[in-house]
Amino acid sequence: MSEYIIKGGKKVEGEVEISGSKNASLPIIAATILNQGKTTLYNVPNIHDTQMMYEILKKLGAEVVKKKNKVIIDTSKVSKYEIPEELMRQMRSSVIIVGALVGKYQNATFSYPGGCDIGTRPIDLHLKAFEKLGININKNYGNITCTCDKIVGEKIDLDFPSVGATENAILASCLSLRKNNDNKCSKRTRNN
Repeated sequence: MSEYIIKGGKKVEGEVEISGSKNASLPIIAATILNQGKTTLYNVPNIHDTQMMYEILKKLGAEVVKKKNKVIIDTSKVSKYEIPEELMRQMRSSVIIVGALVGKYQNATFSYPGGCDIGTRPIDLHLKAFEKLGININKNYGNITCTCDKIVGEKIDLDFPSVGATENAILASCLSLRKNNDNKCSKRTRNN
């Protein structure tokens, strides 16, 4: 572990530019799919995980333009719903795009995510939340396909706390009220 040793009676001063939070940026980047247009994000950290999210979006048909301290993401031409395995395996949080794809297009195909230094971290809570929302899950030789006719509002109790599963459920369901104009979904959601 490295350390800084400061000697002398001099005051430490200067300016440091702090980038935005990775854990906040990744679900926001995924949420651009729901917008289906141009989204401008500022102060996104320039790190491997955000770069991988941009690559996934590009493979799905989005356009990503980086300019100094902002990123412009245009998802109006997203036309693919399969996240490439080679990108999915590089980053655990790539699974967060699945909720946005299913929420917007009722379709997503992906492999199990990788890239976690602390060991295997299953995504079963994500899949259980999706099933509660009326999403069909089909597992086939390491690939998972999520499809549905519509998202059904439902109370979701996770077996234990999971920020990622919560984010994914929100991304999958946030357009459901607009799609389900019959108010069956919105009435049940408001009561829970």
